[in-house]
Amino acid sequence: MKTIVFLGDSLEVIRAFPEQVRRQAGFELRRVQHGLDPSDWKPMNIVGVGVREIRVRDSSGAFRILYVASRADAVHVLHAFQKKTQKIAKRELDVAVARLRQVR
Repeated sequence: MKTIVFLGDSLEVIRAFPEQVRRQAGFELRRVQHGLDPSDWKPMNIVGVGVREIRVRDSSGAFRILYVASRADAVHVLHAFQKKTQKIAKRELDVAVARLRQVR
């Protein structure tokens, strides 16, 4: 099982998610640790090769966790946020790109 490395404030942001979203996010990250795909995800090549987005929805909105698991030793959580619009804000993508540079 891979360890999880939270970059920047990603852990604090996930802890601030509503309880049900937080539980689902934890479940999905556990799946990734074990080498499985999350239930609802998509590739985020716009951020970088190997970056994926976990998508969690509930009555309070849409939440996203961007991570990279291509390294053998760990799952790196780059960024977490609540989506406010259909399109991901450029600021959110810029944060993930900057944190990906730290990993590589």
